[in-house]
Amino acid sequence: MAQIKDLLNENTVVRPDGRAVDELRPVRITRHFTDAPEGSVLIECGNTRVMCTATFAPGVPRWRRDSGLGWVTAEYAMLPRATSERTPRESVKGKIGGRTHEISRLIGRCLRGVIDMKALGENQVQLDCDVLQADGGTRTASVTGAYVALVDALHWAEEHRHIRSAEKAIADQISAVSVGVINGTPMLDLPYVEDSQAMTDMNVAMTGSGKFIEIQGTAEHRPFSREELGTLLDLAEKGNKELQRAQNAALAKD
Repeated sequence: MAQIKDLLNENTVVRPDGRAVDELRPVRITRHFTDAPEGSVLIECGNTRVMCTATFAPGVPRWRRDSGLGWVTAEYAMLPRATSERTPRESVKGKIGGRTHEISRLIGRCLRGVIDMKALGENQVQLDCDVLQADGGTRTASVTGAYVALVDALHWAEEHRHIRSAEKAIADQISAVSVGVINGTPMLDLPYVEDSQAMTDMNVAMTGSGKFIEIQGTAEHRPFSREELGTLLDLAEKGNKELQRAQNAALAKD
């Protein structure tokens, strides 16, 4: 983490919301946000708010039957007025957009990466991530909140004897955070005002054991250097550790 210390020592950039370059936005995770799902979470990262629900169901897709393995999948959607201008519902348009498909697959990959499918048995968990308010980082907030909803759903399944052990089904923890280069400066956890002008934009999903499941990085205005990449990954590691502490604190509450 020496690169982050050097960055802080050398940098006097004042971000629009007053944060340091390596500081997360305020994070709040509210469990049992709605009553019907087996797991339900509202995650707030700054002004971004996402409702994540987890539905546990016996059985798996046809192609997975008789394998002894479970399945975890996800869907992502943004409410029409999650942003400053209304966006028509994709269900009404009759076509799911490419961005929505991409983010849904990302969330599913991340959550499957920390689940022991054999311990889950031939059961399925469906995660639904609905953006109530968008201010950057909706996909990373979705991953972070969906993990907590998934844990609650698996504990529900254990209590109702659908699976033997929730703890065995959960192989690791997962969270995700955005990082980017703004006007030449690497920064952690970008709101829309920063994300929209980022020279480099990156989303990083990490496990509790410090391994990477997903790194999505794109140079928007200029290529980024190997040194900048190292700094961005250091920032992402710091941010993910803090998010995982927030997840654990939320899960520790009754």
